[in-house]
Amino acid sequence: MLDQGAPAQQSSHTASARPGAVARLMRRKPVERLVAEGGQGEGGALRRTLGLWQLTMISIGATLGTGIFVVLGEAVPKAGPAVTLSFVIAGLTALFSALSYAELAGTIPVAGSSYSYAYATMGELIAWVCGWCLVLEYGVSVAAVAVGWGEYLNELLDGTIGVTIPDVLSAPPGDGGVFNLPALLVVLLAMAFLLGGAKESARANTVMVAVKIAALVLFCAIGVQGFRSGNYAHFMPLGMAGVSAAGATLFFSYIGFDAASTAGEEAKNAQRDLPRAIMLSLVIVTALYVLVAAVAVGAKPWQRFGDSEAALSQIMREVTGQSFWGTLLAFCAVIAIASVVLTVLYGQTRILFAMSRDGLVPQVFSRVHPRTGTPRANTVIVSLFCGVLAAAIPLGRLADATSIGTLFAFGLVNIAVVVLRRTRPEMPRTFRVPLSPVLPALGFGFCVWMMGSLSAVTWVVFGVWMGVGLVFYFPYGHRRSRLATPAPSEK
Repeated sequence: MLDQGAPAQQSSHTASARPGAVARLMRRKPVERLVAEGGQGEGGALRRTLGLWQLTMISIGATLGTGIFVVLGEAVPKAGPAVTLSFVIAGLTALFSALSYAELAGTIPVAGSSYSYAYATMGELIAWVCGWCLVLEYGVSVAAVAVGWGEYLNELLDGTIGVTIPDVLSAPPGDGGVFNLPALLVVLLAMAFLLGGAKESARANTVMVAVKIAALVLFCAIGVQGFRSGNYAHFMPLGMAGVSAAGATLFFSYIGFDAASTAGEEAKNAQRDLPRAIMLSLVIVTALYVLVAAVAVGAKPWQRFGDSEAALSQIMREVTGQSFWGTLLAFCAVIAIASVVLTVLYGQTRILFAMSRDGLVPQVFSRVHPRTGTPRANTVIVSLFCGVLAAAIPLGRLADATSIGTLFAFGLVNIAVVVLRRTRPEMPRTFRVPLSPVLPALGFGFCVWMMGSLSAVTWVVFGVWMGVGLVFYFPYGHRRSRLATPAPSEK
């Protein structure tokens, strides 16, 4: 049987025979080829410098941030005190998908994350759709996180020097501003770290993750002093529909756990460490989310959460009656959210790196700088795009658009793990999803359910985004794919 990932060969009966249109759309890239190409780019190679600790910190760094510091304020009005249940539901959805990610990351340790997994199991068109969703997931979430960073920066400035950046320069159009300058600045700051190299960026991220965990523990220690059981009197005022709607929005808070899988070509021992990093980070993040949400709602009536995106800082100020603690939390949040921008931006560049190496996006995204071992041009282009997006679009729209792209990609990963079990059962796996295919099926079902909870506007945006992606794929990616036009050495 011919390898579906191999380039078309001339038939002995018909020299000019070519695969049909459907066959070309479904061509798969062999796992062995994916792994063999790992780290290789145009003009250089990525460097394997990251261990288990750094990979776990990348995953936590990409996950723990805006979801609890900022988006909590938008989710509570949708679910009331039951927002804690929304976090659990979103966490379960993430857990089922994380199990599938862990198995595939240990089996196919490459930079493309779910894009590469789909390419190996479901074919090029599905891989493209998945990769295009990841561009939405990572690229747009960088912008969304950067918007939240500006909110806490103003809190910090107000608490320290008594001034704030005017709305015209700290809010996007539609939210009372013209251009969100802080959002652009934090993206450019993250870009500067990434250009220095993966190892250096991982060190900076580890420090920032330690600060953000300490900040959330401090919030719980102080916020619990203002806890009022009456705030939980009507636990589910908006019903289960509100809980699921808040859960769909809060799923945005979990997207980072898969960031470790984008570091597959820069990990020292990817097959061993990637599954561990993914699962460990998700457990830590979920525990912190539920604890902080429970304390926050207990300390402040849920009806008052819609008045600020810097909710935790305000709660600290109200509970203590002093501005110092709120200012301190705002300082920690500024550092914490910056780490999300850094790690998610890292993930986005590595996914585009993998797609470029396969020929589906322009070659510039896979060029590696020989001195730093980083895709420099890729990093600059993505950073500028995300920075401008962050400066011009409100947070709520960005968070929901990110959630639907993430859920779609996660759903495909749950399918991919089952497909690879059936097509390549002999492959060594350092981690196996228990009770497969039951748990992957549950993961897929949860993703579909939460996608259905998102607004019609979000679905329209998603449909337009997919349409744009297909318009780009057919005239460009489909024709330039490495599987369609192999290098001379591969012919």
